[in-house]
Amino acid sequence: MCKVTVFIADGTEETECLTIVDLLRRAGIEVRLISVMETEKIVSSHKVTIIADGKFDTEDYSDSDMLFIPGGMPGVTNMLAHEGLADLIRKFNEDGKRIGAVCAGPAVLGKAGILTEKKATCFPGWEDKLSCGEYTGELVTTDGLITTGRGLGACIEEGLEIIKMLKGEEAAADIKRRIQHPDTIS
Repeated sequence: MCKVTVFIADGTEETECLTIVDLLRRAGIEVRLISVMETEKIVSSHKVTIIADGKFDTEDYSDSDMLFIPGGMPGVTNMLAHEGLADLIRKFNEDGKRIGAVCAGPAVLGKAGILTEKKATCFPGWEDKLSCGEYTGELVTTDGLITTGRGLGACIEEGLEIIKMLKGEEAAADIKRRIQHPDTIS
């Protein structure tokens, strides 16, 4: 079974985070929500309390197939300040594992220095924090093993893209039909 680790912090955009979590779990992908804060309990950007499955320093990431960073403020600021997260992102990149982010979240990948020769997208106005090879401005951009999304409105498409990358086209098409995606309604 595939396993994805999604990081959260106080100020994480809850819908970006939970849309990705929901779609991946529907596809049978194990997802762990991990707090980069001192507690598992975080308060999202719109004051929704989320309880993580664990805390950053107590987790083993060796069996995770992908890391994912949602956006939201000050969630991204909290993640940018977490050096352990940047180190883990660099390690995953070096090990050839998948990494994803959405909205302002790709700035965390930029800080880790893994986008320098990659195409990427993010929330408009955050392009200068990507330090990427090419900013696409697309809804979702996958370059190699890195998938980035523009914002909340991109999360369904990005979730489907991640499912496709981890489980194949058929699995992504199945979830697309099951959620009543507009492309599947006749």
